[in-house]
Amino acid sequence: MPVLNSTKNLYVIEPPTARREGVGVFEYTDHYTVFHYGRMPDAIPGKGEATCRMAAFNCRLLEEAGVRTHFRRQVAPNRIEFTLARLPDTAARPLTPASGNYLLPLQVLFRNELPPGSSVHRRLAAGDLTPADVGLDAVPPVGEKLKRPLIEYATTRDDVNRFLTPAAAQHLAGLDDEQFRALREITLTVNSVLTAHADKVGLSHCDGKAEYLMSSGQHLVLADSPGTPDESRLMLDGVHLGKQILRDWYVESGNEIPTSTLIADGVPRSQWPQPASLPREFLPVMTDLYRALSETWTGERHWNAPELPAAARAVAGLPRR
Repeated sequence: MPVLNSTKNLYVIEPPTARREGVGVFEYTDHYTVFHYGRMPDAIPGKGEATCRMAAFNCRLLEEAGVRTHFRRQVAPNRIEFTLARLPDTAARPLTPASGNYLLPLQVLFRNELPPGSSVHRRLAAGDLTPADVGLDAVPPVGEKLKRPLIEYATTRDDVNRFLTPAAAQHLAGLDDEQFRALREITLTVNSVLTAHADKVGLSHCDGKAEYLMSSGQHLVLADSPGTPDESRLMLDGVHLGKQILRDWYVESGNEIPTSTLIADGVPRSQWPQPASLPREFLPVMTDLYRALSETWTGERHWNAPELPAAARAVAGLPRR
């Protein structure tokens, strides 16, 4: 079945229980999402397989670094099998690790720099955030690398995810102090491993996010698709290597979908306006970009894609409006 607002389809092979993890399969599709709208009207051929291969590679890389992940095996070019946790009803009762085997309703965001498009700049400008809130001494220039990674927390089960204070994040996830410290430390390790690999292949790993499950044995386990262009902001010589390119076109062309306003006004999703399709020039360029990124990142050649610098240069020729 499709996962709402996701670029993946989920298939349950063995359902989880409170005492036993289940087994699921993610099918990575060629869809993309922006603005919390859900799946946009166009598909980018090859995106699903390119992203899946990066996800499998990264989970193996992180396992070698000592990070527990939910990855079990890659079962097809665009499918992975993984350990499946329960999706808890956070309103029913407070979560505790003793509840056993649940997906934390929380994402942990890590930022190494604040490039154009980062939500931190927008929130600072709007007064929704102060530098002190995120451990900064002052507002950093756009694109400047931070002295140390910035960690933030946000919900995952809302129509539009909300940023949370650390205390609120800990309460929502049902973690004690030691477990919450471990969550942060594991995230810093994930960031460090992915950033080091990005450096190795000549890329900037600007930011990303991580999600976790609490196993029935009360271990934090990394979930989802770390370090892929759906979860991380990767750049080459100032060029975004993912959906920020598509997001920028919607904004600059006046086709942005105001999902936050629609939700605040109580407009049912069925009545939301239909998003415009991308200009036709975008699809082959984005196909080449995703495939070139995957081949560069994994070192595996599957499509004879253009070299990544050439694929990134082609982005400059795309229409802006």
